[in-house]
Amino acid sequence: MATERDAGGTATVARVRVVIAGGHGKIALRLTALLAGRGDVVTGVVRNPAHRGDVEVAGGTAVVLDLEDATAEDLAPHLVGADAVVFAAGAGPDSGVPRKDTVDRAAAVLLADAAEQAGVRRYLLVSATGVDDEPTADAGEVWAAYLRAKRAAEDALRATALDWTILRPGRLTDDPGVGTVLLAPSVPRGAVTRDDTAAVLVALLDAPGTVGLTLELVEGEDDVLAAVAAVGHRPPDPDPEEPEPGDPTASTTVAPAVTAATAPEEDTHE
Repeated sequence: MATERDAGGTATVARVRVVIAGGHGKIALRLTALLAGRGDVVTGVVRNPAHRGDVEVAGGTAVVLDLEDATAEDLAPHLVGADAVVFAAGAGPDSGVPRKDTVDRAAAVLLADAAEQAGVRRYLLVSATGVDDEPTADAGEVWAAYLRAKRAAEDALRATALDWTILRPGRLTDDPGVGTVLLAPSVPRGAVTRDDTAAVLVALLDAPGTVGLTLELVEGEDDVLAAVAAVGHRPPDPDPEEPEPGDPTASTTVAPAVTAATAPEEDTHE
């Protein structure tokens, strides 16, 4: 990502282009509004043409494409030029076993394949807490299928060469966000608002040091930005005091925006 400077010469992060799969979901619309509000360019992939307006009201542009019927070749042209993709789709709480696989797993894999074809490296996957646990006997086949699909999507993404980050929110609520969370590789079971989940996703897009991390998220006491900064990691510069001549990173710049057994209620693929 190129660095821009404002009229006073201060380094700023350039606008980013983000494509969100499941663009009409509750998290996705919140994420669209946050990104568009700071000047980023957001495209939401939706299945239902009637949902274009909601994406546009949030500040994004809608692409109508059914991820259950599309191929990577169908999706890839819509990703060209993007800096990052976010998978925020889900089959929905009323769907059956087959759609847990076709949406929660297969569509996430489809997005990864299309991103690779389009040359987009950054990928954020919204998953769920509890996917590492074996479902209990009384969980039901649909819930078990959901957890299996989420875990399979995670495993498939880890096997790619993409710059991925996996976010596992706890039980999602529509309460107003509070701006404080608990974010770590493992956290106690709990809830988190969709507002705060979207805010964490924005911060993750701005944090290249979170590439390769699987993070769980519930409400907590840490400011969102501080929480993401705490889990991020970045290899030290080989010689930070003596950069190579002509090295564009020698000047001071802002880090580039890109380079649940309690699982969340699912946001639908729409």
